Amino acid sequence: MALTLPPGLTPPEVAFLCEMELVTVIPRQRLEGLQLLGGPTVPLIPPHRTPLPLWLALLLKRQNRANIFPPPWLSPSSLDAILQLETSSPEFSDTPPLPRSTTPVSPPFLPSATADAPPDALPYHWLELSTLLLEAASDDIPSADHVRRLLRDLREVRMAKLRAGVEVLEGGREVKMNGVGAMEVSEGRAFIGGVVDGLRKLGAGREISRREREGEEGGLGTGGEGDNEDDMEY
Repeated sequence: MALTLPPGLTPPEVAFLCEMELVTVIPRQRLEGLQLLGGPTVPLIPPHRTPLPLWLALLLKRQNRANIFPPPWLSPSSLDAILQLETSSPEFSDTPPLPRSTTPVSPPFLPSATADAPPDALPYHWLELSTLLLEAASDDIPSADHVRRLLRDLREVRMAKLRAGVEVLEGGREVKMNGVGAMEVSEGRAFIGGVVDGLRKLGAGREISRREREGEEGGLGTGGEGDNEDDMEY
């Protein structure tokens, strides 16, 4: 018997995909390049910064072979500016622009968490990426406790904004989700899907009630004409 799976990606699956994001590491010892499925990595030579996939950077961090350089948007000043922008506007903040040069990866697996990432925009995997970095490399992030508080406030503001945007579905309009992250989509899928199913059921119930009402009105009108004809014959 096959098990029914929920539609879309689950939060653990989204976090797994996030590990393909590129981050910047500062190696602590010399390491040769590796042959990966996505291509070979460059040799690690201290203290030169090198972009690596997040899963490999976390592995080297746990082995004390490298430090992870936090992306510019994961700083208290950048998060505070993004939080003020989120609270002052009904729309979500802009995502990082696509790079002009050709990259070996495709969206959403872009180098949006490296040292060269823009400081004023949240990438597609901002929530799960910041969670992984704070769990494994909190000593590499300045003011890690303050960063955690800002991320918590930012998540609450954005989720409240996402729930408020669902109210337009009742009027038959679409929900604008530009700038929403991968984990936010995964967490809000059940809520948005439940709202859509509820509205669909309400619409079907209203349509059935309308047809029944029209049928009753039509039946009363036919019955009234029949009574008048009987009275005239009598």
